[in-house]
Amino acid sequence: MVYVVTENCIRCKYMDCVEVCPVDCFYEGENMLVIHPDECIDCGVCEPECPAKAIVPDSEPSSSQWLGINAKYATLWPNISVRKESPADAKDFDGVNNKFAEFFSVEAGEGD
Repeated sequence: MVYVVTENCIRCKYMDCVEVCPVDCFYEGENMLVIHPDECIDCGVCEPECPAKAIVPDSEPSSSQWLGINAKYATLWPNISVRKESPADAKDFDGVNNKFAEFFSVEAGEGD
């Protein structure tokens, strides 16, 4: 089992999870983070740190499409291991439905 970042991270991009990850398996997109499934050690410390509740184990039914998205973009986006500020409007997007179709960006973030 590994952990994956799901849709609620889009436009929220809280980075509390990055700071606690012991193996630095987070990768930064323009408006969300992903976890590299081959690097995640299933420790689970990231899940409770996410204020948006956007990190779930891949055993959750809601994670199926997100495992592929995490795997793909973790190979395209830069690694991030240092917490940065979240977007100023992050709270406005927390809990918004169907963010993937409207807001997901394939563009890479800055990384560390």
